[in-house]
Amino acid sequence: MSSTLELAKDLISRPSVTPKDYGCQQLIAERLSAIGFTIEHLRFGDTDNIWARRGTQGPILTFAGHTDVVPTGPEKNWTSPPFEPVIRDGLLYGRGTADMKGSIAAFITACERFIADNPNHIGSIAFLITSDEEGPATGGTIKVIEALEARNEKIDWCLVGEPSSTSKIGDVVKNGRRGSMNGHLTIQGKQGHIAYPHLAENPIHLLTPALTELCGIEWDQGNEDFPPTSFQVSNLNSGTGVTNVIPDTADVIFNFRYSTEVTHQQLQQRVKAILDNHRLSYDLNWELSGKPFRTASGALVDAVKAAIKTTTGYDTELSTSGGTSDGRFIAPTGAQVVELGPLNATIHQIDECVSVADLDTLSTIYQTVLSNLLVNK
Repeated sequence: MSSTLELAKDLISRPSVTPKDYGCQQLIAERLSAIGFTIEHLRFGDTDNIWARRGTQGPILTFAGHTDVVPTGPEKNWTSPPFEPVIRDGLLYGRGTADMKGSIAAFITACERFIADNPNHIGSIAFLITSDEEGPATGGTIKVIEALEARNEKIDWCLVGEPSSTSKIGDVVKNGRRGSMNGHLTIQGKQGHIAYPHLAENPIHLLTPALTELCGIEWDQGNEDFPPTSFQVSNLNSGTGVTNVIPDTADVIFNFRYSTEVTHQQLQQRVKAILDNHRLSYDLNWELSGKPFRTASGALVDAVKAAIKTTTGYDTELSTSGGTSDGRFIAPTGAQVVELGPLNATIHQIDECVSVADLDTLSTIYQTVLSNLLVNK
């Protein structure tokens, strides 16, 4: 059993559903302390975080990740218990194997080998680990970054271990993400007996034309770095649960994943104009989860591309597709951010798994990135 696999199994065996950590970070701290890292445990609300650093000089290369995982769903639907890591046909099964305890294990073993070979490396290596990435993300990375900014401790390069790969390890890396914004909309109607609709105002009927218009809009055409902006309804609720009452309200939750062709303010203004044009009585609240960001070609992107090529023999693809990550809190500080991790085919699914061989390959890629950036050539 490789060191990476052994550590991954230890982490996966801990049922760290958001925001619980169940000792994952203590295990990480012990491994990092043994190779010269100074550990800070930072707790905000119910969220545990680690900031660990080896070195006092810049530049700082940071490995960012999360120990929390999403709920398992019905455990009876899993082929094996989700928190009892099992290997079948070369695949390691368990909640968090791909998202993202496998990456954290690979981070650590890469650093252990790199430091053994390069005890006097230039710059600093750091770890930013949270237990609140899969949840509301209010007490995690965003708070650690605020603490670092307050003392002017700047991350130069950040490698996030989110599962970015599609068909084979390292075939895709994320050098940016779309913005994400949620809208919580309540349409006001008037409750009444369903047999007397002229005495009521059905909010579902009032909403439908406006919602149809919103769903049909081409918000932008994207650009060479980002796909077009997407509008999607995630929740639609109304009614009292009986068949003979017209409800008084209809509630809609929707999301924009948006490119750099528009701003969140422009999207908000356009939605408001459509609702007003349909003469609706409504309440609308916005939640901005993260603005779009992109890391252009530079030291980190070049180091990652070269490491993947050296390790696997093939070229990687840069992408900004997919969901949000904690990179959205790190990039605004000026850091270069790249996401590189396992295949994402089974994340958040029953029987989540990762290739055992891929874990070792990933660890080698991370080690090569360290060498590309923190060793004088």
